[in-house]
Amino acid sequence: MGRTEPKGGIAAFDRQVWQVMTKEPYRSARRVLWIVDNGSDHRGKASINRLQKRWRNLILVHTPVHASWLNQAEIYHSIIQRKALAPNDFNDTAQVARTLNEFEHHYNQIAQPFEWSFTKQDLADLLDRLENQAPQAQPTALAA
Repeated sequence: MGRTEPKGGIAAFDRQVWQVMTKEPYRSARRVLWIVDNGSDHRGKASINRLQKRWRNLILVHTPVHASWLNQAEIYHSIIQRKALAPNDFNDTAQVARTLNEFEHHYNQIAQPFEWSFTKQDLADLLDRLENQAPQAQPTALAA
């Protein structure tokens, strides 16, 4: 479920939450996990309190800072950028909104789960390589 807004912020995010949480199966679900980054419209304990006050079954989960690759919305946004918004030659914001809406409907028909191929072992190997590449700190000599 997508929506376009003239600008972002807490009110726009809360309208998106309302759009989802008032529909089945989310309205009657025992719990609904919202995985979000640390953007200002849903960052911190205040956002958790604000949303859970209104939606008792909503659980807000924040991804680690600087880990956008974990955020499925960020992955989807990168797909939108490549497939629908580039090049940026729109006549007005209404045309952008129509393009996004059309892309959402199209993508909902063709989307398939992402197939992750990066394993825990791949991560361990990468971290080992990075550690071995890091320059070692050299002691500095003090002039007497």
